[in-house]
Amino acid sequence: MWDMNRIVGSHDLLLLTLDTLRYDVATDLFAAGRTPHFAAWLPPEGWEARHTPGSFTYAAHQAFFAGFLPTPPTPGPHPRLFATRFPGSETSTASTFVVDAPDIVTGLADHGYHTVGIGGVGFFNPASPLGRVLPSLFAEFHWSRAMGVTAPDSTQRQFELAAERLDALSAAGDEPALLFINVSALHQPNRHYAPEPPPDDTVATHGDALAYVDSQLPILNAALRRRRRPWFVIATSDHGTTYGEDGYTGHRLAHPTVWTVPFAAFRIGAQEAA
Repeated sequence: MWDMNRIVGSHDLLLLTLDTLRYDVATDLFAAGRTPHFAAWLPPEGWEARHTPGSFTYAAHQAFFAGFLPTPPTPGPHPRLFATRFPGSETSTASTFVVDAPDIVTGLADHGYHTVGIGGVGFFNPASPLGRVLPSLFAEFHWSRAMGVTAPDSTQRQFELAAERLDALSAAGDEPALLFINVSALHQPNRHYAPEPPPDDTVATHGDALAYVDSQLPILNAALRRRRRPWFVIATSDHGTTYGEDGYTGHRLAHPTVWTVPFAAFRIGAQEAA
């Protein structure tokens, strides 16, 4: 268990949500060597299987920002990395970073972090009141259709923007950063990532989308390593999705491919957080 009270303040923080990524697809591509840049980040055993607190983007991210990250698929209770203070919490321990705020983003801002969000799927599109709920937590938030689910080069644009904002923050001073990125490429539609796109999205095109995301990771990796502080990184999916399993298609439903997500927490940068 990480002692987050030592991490917060000494590290920059990255929450990277790979929207809709299935655990089985993530582990299959890891084993096949199709995600070499993620493999350089992850421990030798690769992704950890966890259970998400929500079956679709909005619910899962509301939980994440309240400190309820995906949990191991074993009986708990499971201590949390972050928590908002409330009476009766049974998963806050001495190693949990607890904030007196309604959400973790606000709590970290109260502790001196500059909070930057980069959206992807429609729940981060500020064109609607609902789409402004999650972005409103951040000091600065960015979204455009060029970073949305229909843009084939969305991840490149998201990571380039993240690099731009981190470099600007470094130039302005020594303020620690909380960076949140919701990667949209894995969400339907993803068939355009296949070498020969099929008529419909499939598990295979979902994997092709992950391979595309991995190919863009060096842009983000280089930007993270230009910062003076080491990074504590949480990389996870918010939920999986179905492609016909047991007759189901999509998510916002109870199915193992939706509830089981890949998860990893690790440190990088500043000589690998020596």
